[in-house]
Amino acid sequence: MSAARLAHAPGARRTGHAIAELPAAERPRERLAALGAGGLAAAELVALVWGSGTRGSSALDVATDALARHEGLAGLANASPLELERLPGVGAARAAQLTAAFELGRRLAADWPAGRWTIRAPADVADRLIPQMGRLEREELRVLLLTAKNAVMTVVTVYQGNVSASLVRVGELFRDAVRVNAAGVILVHNHPSGDPTPSPDDLHLTAEALAAGRLLDIDLLDHVVIGHDTFVSLRDRGVAFDRPGGGRGRARAASA
Repeated sequence: MSAARLAHAPGARRTGHAIAELPAAERPRERLAALGAGGLAAAELVALVWGSGTRGSSALDVATDALARHEGLAGLANASPLELERLPGVGAARAAQLTAAFELGRRLAADWPAGRWTIRAPADVADRLIPQMGRLEREELRVLLLTAKNAVMTVVTVYQGNVSASLVRVGELFRDAVRVNAAGVILVHNHPSGDPTPSPDDLHLTAEALAAGRLLDIDLLDHVVIGHDTFVSLRDRGVAFDRPGGGRGRARAASA
């Protein structure tokens, strides 16, 4: 959202005034009670997280300026705590509050709805994990452990750093799957560059994991690479994940 649009957002029209000086109908807390969270502008929600402003600037002023400097909510959410701390009127405490609020939102998006979720297509994986992994500053490799009906038992982070076939121990990918008797697994890792195009290392790691899964009798159903707001499924790209002779039924179901 541009600075001009932010300046005209409801509840963000006045600058240089304490929130207490605004008419009651324009105060974020009163508007929250009247309209619900969905009826508030981003600046108002950020102001409510902070609760108070600084001398000469209300929380709404500081929030409006912060959003303008980071070109909207997405940019603010992806800012590091140090970048937030350097914003005028923010400081360490408010930076920590906002970082925590954004992280809670990411975790809720990844965990919703509660309980086990079923993988029917690669998009089911991406929809859950892009909010968590799409903007990470370093690579992470996670393994989804699945039941025979492709319900996700849990998601395990097995590696952080450079996800390379020469550095990742393939046995680590299946350690938890063996422990909980998972029927299948899906590999997921991110590209911090934002481009999910699989690299030669990604293809090599997938080939090694496929071979190990066949030895352990645990199906590797897919390897999903996540970018900023998009993803690539290696199964969709033509990598042969099914076992020779047609594979198991659950592997075929996951690729449908």
